[in-house]
Amino acid sequence: MHERAHDGPDKTKAGVRVVRGLDVKSEALGLSGQCDVVEFHQQVETHFATSDLSVLPIDYKRGKPKAHRADEVQLCAQALCLEEMLGESIPEGRLFYGQTRRRMDVIFDEELRALTAESARWLHELIDSRETPPAVYEARNCDACSLIELCRPNAMRFQKGVAAWFERQLISNEKATV
Repeated sequence: MHERAHDGPDKTKAGVRVVRGLDVKSEALGLSGQCDVVEFHQQVETHFATSDLSVLPIDYKRGKPKAHRADEVQLCAQALCLEEMLGESIPEGRLFYGQTRRRMDVIFDEELRALTAESARWLHELIDSRETPPAVYEARNCDACSLIELCRPNAMRFQKGVAAWFERQLISNEKATV
């Protein structure tokens, strides 16, 4: 589903240009990424106003809506990048969930925009600290995450990272030499 959304052909139909896999960037937030789908609508009425052009980012998720706002923050980050690149206000976007096969409207209100900006600041602080936080398995978050195979939160569930592994190796070597 996600590959089709990303890699399918761009097309124009009935005043809507559909662009897939669009690279985006925000200098202000220090973020870059790729939108799954961006729809460019000609003369469309949104919840807020009527304009000659409206931009609608759509992000595809394999699971279902989650209890936390991470998907909304990711979509809002895409919108903020697009706003900076295009000089256009983007008041809303859509999340499409594969499990429910439904689109969910996301309004980019001030609260979500502030949460997204704060998340970007936190990300940069984390990168600047040069410390990787431990991957902690939480079923309610991890089971629906598309990155679980990369993150592998269960891989180290019984250890405490490299330091614990190194200590076990030392103890094992000490026992072998006694």
